[in-house]
Amino acid sequence: MEDKTKFIEVLLERTADYAKASFDLIKLKASDKITDVVSSMVPSSVVCLFIGTFLLFCSIGLSFWLGEFLGKTSYGFFVVAALYGFIAIVIRFLLYKWLKKLVGNYIVKKIFN
Repeated sequence: MEDKTKFIEVLLERTADYAKASFDLIKLKASDKITDVVSSMVPSSVVCLFIGTFLLFCSIGLSFWLGEFLGKTSYGFFVVAALYGFIAIVIRFLLYKWLKKLVGNYIVKKIFN
């Protein structure tokens, strides 16, 4: 009877160790995937930041140039703002699903690779 009790205690102890090891493995795998996704997104974010800064200065320059051409500086800014508004509308209504699918697939691919 005592052998059975010891056997059950050892079995329960090993089961608890296995469950703990499995949980630790899941945490490590999740941590690895999160680290991979974030580390691949940081360089892309830096590139997007520089592209955004470039576009900002180009937009300001274009606004001043159009403002001189149209006779009033504010007109140039209105024209550039209208251009960006038009681009935003096109992206929202024509390219939104495609962009969402593209970004979603990128993230899923990074998670499962």
